[in-house]
Amino acid sequence: MSISRLMRMGAAGVSAGGGDVWTNPDLANASYDSVSFSVGSQESNPQSVFFKPNGLKMYVIGTVGDDINEYDLSTPWDFSTLSFLQSASVASEETTPHGLFIRSDGERAYIVGSASDEVNEYSLSTPWDISTISLNYSLSVSDEETGPQDVWFSSDGEKMFVLGYTGGDINEYHLSTAWSISTSSFSQSFSISSEETDPRGLAISPDGTRIFLVGNGSDNVHQYNLTTGYDLSTASYAEISFSVASQETVPLGIKFKFDGSKMYVIGTSADTIYQYSTVTPAGPAAWTNPDLANASYDSVSFSVSGQENNPQGIFFKPDGSKMYVIGLIGDDVNEYDLSTAWDITSASYLQNFSVAAQELAPRDVFFKPDGSKMYVIGSAGDDVNEYDLSTAWDITSASYLQNFSVSARETFPTGFFFKPDGTKMYIIGSAGDDVNEYDLSTAWDITSASYLQNFSVSAQETVPQGIFFSPDGTKMYIIGSAGDDVNEYDLSTAWDVSTASYLQNFSVSAQETFPTGIFFKPDGSKMYVLGSVSGVAIYQYSTA
Repeated sequence: MSISRLMRMGAAGVSAGGGDVWTNPDLANASYDSVSFSVGSQESNPQSVFFKPNGLKMYVIGTVGDDINEYDLSTPWDFSTLSFLQSASVASEETTPHGLFIRSDGERAYIVGSASDEVNEYSLSTPWDISTISLNYSLSVSDEETGPQDVWFSSDGEKMFVLGYTGGDINEYHLSTAWSISTSSFSQSFSISSEETDPRGLAISPDGTRIFLVGNGSDNVHQYNLTTGYDLSTASYAEISFSVASQETVPLGIKFKFDGSKMYVIGTSADTIYQYSTVTPAGPAAWTNPDLANASYDSVSFSVSGQENNPQGIFFKPDGSKMYVIGLIGDDVNEYDLSTAWDITSASYLQNFSVAAQELAPRDVFFKPDGSKMYVIGSAGDDVNEYDLSTAWDITSASYLQNFSVSARETFPTGFFFKPDGTKMYIIGSAGDDVNEYDLSTAWDITSASYLQNFSVSAQETVPQGIFFSPDGTKMYIIGSAGDDVNEYDLSTAWDVSTASYLQNFSVSAQETFPTGIFFKPDGSKMYVLGSVSGVAIYQYSTA
């Protein structure tokens, strides 16, 4: 098998032995594996980590030893089998090395550092054996960046990318001879300063359509999408991030397993590498429209009176492991952990977050699907308030960002809902007894909202409280305290409320005489109703 073929296979996430093909990581559902490995015995200020495509070798570079440290893994990708092998100094070329990249055949290595502001290219006469390293060429990038932090190459070696701290951007270079930095010329740059003030580590998917960046400013991994692979002019922020702050508060390097299923972050708070799972979890079955005609109460409920005596809105994390309730007494959002997903009897109160500084009559709460944003609507300000969460799904990490008034359309808003991609927002209220539809020109940015149209529900409910849509936008559910029921509507055009038509209702009055919130399990098989009078509780129904 030729070297070029091996290189292409490695770059694509396929080992020479026919391993798995790369699948784009799902940062929105990433999770820490409780797996880590300390490199402190070899390097007390590690900057970057790199792996051999088959997972049998790991390399760490740092600014104390100014060297590359090589480790063997007797079992591929298994940290418990790691053992230190040897190191090789790069101090003659760079005394502050930050970034490391090794070509997929193991015969070329590239190091970038901020002492010389150079990318250094090395040959390895024995592939993957750093004791055989020798310098080929040093390329200054100081015209573009005086604080380079990491380096990456396209899978064909014809493009090089340098991440910069000073410029807060990624710089793209073209190489007229693949893998030879002596033939490079600067092409363009892409700013990431809006998301990260202290960028440190860079990783790019094999096809060049995803960029992942970790930084010490936010302690987050950020994702960027490129419509044309490896072309920074087509890059845009994907509005997806993942916090590693619970493990590492000084993250400096990031790498992925070659199939994209694992992410590795290295940092200096504990001189440790941390492992994360980044595959999409095998979640619930696809949504099936609830059968309200045959729905039934499960005789399952959970009281929230210990935290809130006038609850108004309810929301669940997509995997069912967390629940959030907002109310009028505390003017706060209450967070609960569920030890068994979607089983409200397994819920335990964790913490709360006050929204009183923005809203004294909060009515509903909603989260962005990745948990990085929270939204609160209220009838005191008649507005939607947007919060950023530095740690996904952790409400204590929330910080207020901005608001958007809905008073021109509704002076007593009680519930709201977002389209899953964040491009539409729906507001319901008891002043107009209608659903108001807004378009968001920038996804999840409420200040970009513009009113489009409305749909009256007054024929079915004169005190509407909560709203929920099916994932495909062809079903709408309204709960209210006049009828004490859930009203179901069909939408002939998905997400277009002007095409809604009433279908049927389901009474919850036997359990709750003042229902205020509604939520469905992602597969549609369970319905959860929040009430503020009969039991100050959440009630669970079977709808399949």
